[in-house]
Amino acid sequence: MKSLLIRQPRAWWLRGTGLTILPILLVEFMDEVYFGAGEAAWPLIRDELALSYAQIGLLLGVPPLTSIVLDLLFGVLADGGYRRRLILGGGIAFSLSILLVALSQNFLMLMVAFCAFFPSSGAFVNVSQVVLMDLDPARHEQNMARWTFAGALGVFVGPLVLALTGGDWRGLYISFAVMSLGALGWIMRFPIRENQNAPERLDLLAGVRAALRDLRRFEVLRWLTLLELANLMLDVLFSYTALYMVDVAGADIATAGIAITILTGVGLIGEFLMIPLLERVRGLTYLRLTAMVEAALFAAFLLTPGIIPKIMLLALVGLFNSGWYPVLQGQVYSAMPGRSGSVMTVGTFFSVLGAALPFAVGAAAQAFGLGAAMWLLMLGPVALLIGLPRRSSHFSDNPLDPDAA
Repeated sequence: MKSLLIRQPRAWWLRGTGLTILPILLVEFMDEVYFGAGEAAWPLIRDELALSYAQIGLLLGVPPLTSIVLDLLFGVLADGGYRRRLILGGGIAFSLSILLVALSQNFLMLMVAFCAFFPSSGAFVNVSQVVLMDLDPARHEQNMARWTFAGALGVFVGPLVLALTGGDWRGLYISFAVMSLGALGWIMRFPIRENQNAPERLDLLAGVRAALRDLRRFEVLRWLTLLELANLMLDVLFSYTALYMVDVAGADIATAGIAITILTGVGLIGEFLMIPLLERVRGLTYLRLTAMVEAALFAAFLLTPGIIPKIMLLALVGLFNSGWYPVLQGQVYSAMPGRSGSVMTVGTFFSVLGAALPFAVGAAAQAFGLGAAMWLLMLGPVALLIGLPRRSSHFSDNPLDPDAA
């Protein structure tokens, strides 16, 4: 039992970080509340702009590709002493791109707005996460839990706010643009910690080469691989839940919506509970235990007949995969001490695997049926059970960990 405990448990919310954490978390909240509202607003946007399904597919698939090269460079710049400038420029572009979405009158304007949004989010939101990770390098998992909860809260609140406005998505997006500028103004009031190991002279090509060297390190590869495979039980499950409930379980659209709401709400509660839990329980121990529970619960979800039992099991699945992302992402940061910005760069290289997983599930569903394809999601907990180390080496030898002295 003693091995489960982290030395000197701290208060679960702000101790050890100070109020600087609040504007950083607000940045993530604004990014995800915009995402949550946007997902719910698609029918409204489609009808008003007369978009076809093919155009919606392009709007969903093309803009993320525009940020790949820039995210590679942003990671290098973040470690080169440019974090404050990236957050400032990215925040302004972030707000303007949301405003452009609100003003869009056709498909082309919307495509331009989305293509501007993704790289600006990389500079504003992802670099803010880098700053958060460097506030206390010994507490990556705990601060990632705070970050993840702020994002989960945003995803949950976004559709509710859209509903409260009566579906006025343009007015809501204008409000989001203004509030994003407010979040930017707040975070810029605080000193933003630059990388202490930043080179005197920035060399972008050398920074990308260094990231490629990181990708050859086993520890970095391990955590990035586990992070992407664990996402099968996170975002990929979320994407296919409604289809599964309708096409396989036999639920109607309204019931499938209820299942999604329950999954999101339980996940929000779980992410909130992770904040105090990670103050007392080691993240790797938590991952190992919940991976076993999650494998059993998800198998039961797929095998159990009846809509109500499936929704109840789905709620438990959403509860026990809470914390997977913050722990695994925190381990990536801890595997690259002193180079938090480069985590963005190596993550971009590895995002190809993450993008391929939903397509693999879709292809399997096309060939064998969705019910059979959903078993592929079991690779998430199985990968954790196989790939997790017995202990985290950085607890004892991380030179930035004050508890290691």
